[in-house]
Amino acid sequence: MTEYLIAFNDEWVPTHTMEQLREKATASLAVIEEMKAAGVFVYGNGALDASTALCSVEAKDGEAVFTDGPYVETKEHLGGFAVVKVADDEAARYWAGRLAVALDWPQEVHRFPPGPDDHDGWERTHQARREAGKE
Repeated sequence: MTEYLIAFNDEWVPTHTMEQLREKATASLAVIEEMKAAGVFVYGNGALDASTALCSVEAKDGEAVFTDGPYVETKEHLGGFAVVKVADDEAARYWAGRLAVALDWPQEVHRFPPGPDDHDGWERTHQARREAGKE
């Protein structure tokens, strides 16, 4: 089983009223409950945007230095995500599709690299990277 990140950027979400956001939350939570019932849900969270950024941290001379900013220059902010553990890419696509329909905004799917003892998983990862021209 492989873990996948299903996520959306806050900028992909048009402006909604509070009532519309409550409806989206109800719809997406129903999909999360289905994921749990299927035994594939690992973790998820949402309602993230630029206002939820806590701090910036970087390493300087071997020490962590925390500041209130500046943050990475980007126009995109993580809006929400779910981590699922499923058999293959097709299953991850299925759950991402369910969330995309429930929320009516785009989702992006990322495959986490396999753990250190998953030799078959590493071979699949390297094969996918080769096919994408990244190796």
